[in-house]
Amino acid sequence: MDIILKTEHLTKSFGRRKVVDDISLETYAGEVFGFLGPNGAGKTTTIKMIMGLLTRDSGNIFINGIDAAKDFEGAMACIGGIVENPEMYGYLTGLQNLRQYQRIRSGVTDERILEVVNLVKLDYRIKEKVKRYSLGMKQRLGVAQSIMHRPRLIILDEPTNGLDPAGIKELRDILKDMAHRENVGVFVSSHLLSEMQLMCDRVGIISNGRLLSVKSTEEMTRGESAGGAIYRYTVGNIAGALGVIGGTGGVSIVGHTDQFIDVNVTDDAIDALNAGLISSGVSLRGLARMERSLEDIFIEATSEGGGQIA
Repeated sequence: MDIILKTEHLTKSFGRRKVVDDISLETYAGEVFGFLGPNGAGKTTTIKMIMGLLTRDSGNIFINGIDAAKDFEGAMACIGGIVENPEMYGYLTGLQNLRQYQRIRSGVTDERILEVVNLVKLDYRIKEKVKRYSLGMKQRLGVAQSIMHRPRLIILDEPTNGLDPAGIKELRDILKDMAHRENVGVFVSSHLLSEMQLMCDRVGIISNGRLLSVKSTEEMTRGESAGGAIYRYTVGNIAGALGVIGGTGGVSIVGHTDQFIDVNVTDDAIDALNAGLISSGVSLRGLARMERSLEDIFIEATSEGGGQIA
């Protein structure tokens, strides 16, 4: 896949406080990349540096292969985005707002305006004044404006703020569809972790200004750990099962109730464990590989730094 955004050792300090510390990451065409971190972790500062709204102390930023330090205007021409809430003229219609933007962006045709209006599903209200729009509609109009010039990278900072569940789902579907249909990279930060899990192809977790992890959403949540994968065994004899598990190499107990046992087991050990349970007469009533929520991963990754979800 084409690399649309690349940062190398990005660093920013305010006074003696280092807010962004050596951030290196990549975003690809056709994917939604989620940028997660506790409040004050450096998410918005990183986004503002990428969008040219804030100078960086050190490091490099490449947009669609263009070095932002050498060709700032060329790099920024490849970006569309919203930081916080989109700003619109309330006394104009949605269509008039888009046409105002059309005047300052070369190459945006009337056909392209209609195309993006349909993409964000505002065709039925586009001729109404923006002051009558709901917050969700304003967000969708902002997305339409940000992609009119066919950018290669869309950056959205907390785009679901203030939206109701229906509005959040609509925006999630629009962003996923836009990434795949327009083959752009979508870089999005949000504190709604359940939505990020549904929306994003890959996620990066930042805490105290440092990037802790970048993985696909599937890798993050499929229940893997350092020793293997986590499985839930539902059994008829907990005591007997605990005895077998304790005597099987490559297996450790994560937790249990009077009905099931969660174990961390390597691929090499799972066959031996299953065979041991059956040969010992343990009634095996269910076996499932456990998935962890993105919220679980996030809290685990950032708890050492004492951050809170925000």
